[in-house]
Amino acid sequence: MIRYIFFAAILFLYACNNSSEQAAATQDTIAEERPDFFPVTSYIKGQIHDINQKGLTPIKYTTINDKTDSVMVKFENINDLCKEFLQPEIDSSNLIDLFTETKFLDQTVNAFTFTYDPKKKLPDTVMLKHWDVYVDPETGKVKRVYIIKSAGQNKTLQLTWQSNEWFKTTSIITDVNGESRIEKEEKISWDY
Repeated sequence: MIRYIFFAAILFLYACNNSSEQAAATQDTIAEERPDFFPVTSYIKGQIHDINQKGLTPIKYTTINDKTDSVMVKFENINDLCKEFLQPEIDSSNLIDLFTETKFLDQTVNAFTFTYDPKKKLPDTVMLKHWDVYVDPETGKVKRVYIIKSAGQNKTLQLTWQSNEWFKTTSIITDVNGESRIEKEEKISWDY
């Protein structure tokens, strides 16, 4: 009788140990499957910091109705020019449940492309609609970031950030017929 109890205890301990190992393996698999989004917001803030550290004075080109005007920009105003794209924080921790990540080598632009699209219909409070990150396959450095946000029922905002050179914000209006037009475009360049 004691042998049976001893044998049952060993089987029980083995089963408990085995199930703990399976649970740990399952958690490791879940962690591996969870994508790690590129921290776009931190990257943009880092680029702004670099502009300041280098003491650069960017030039802003504003185009409205095919007419362009330019003006020098104080460093303190750069955050205001791209503030719409600094919120929400684009990283894994707060957007992983809403967006999917697709990675591929795009030979037409010679870049690894990381594309982020909604998993399902987004809540009305989420204005971010799509973003792409382009990474140079030779250097591993970011070449460009592209973001699309909604700014209301008939307005879309786009940001194109060309690393270490310039960024451009574009406001697009869509009329009741579904036709779009560029309302305003602002390009801020510090590589001149």
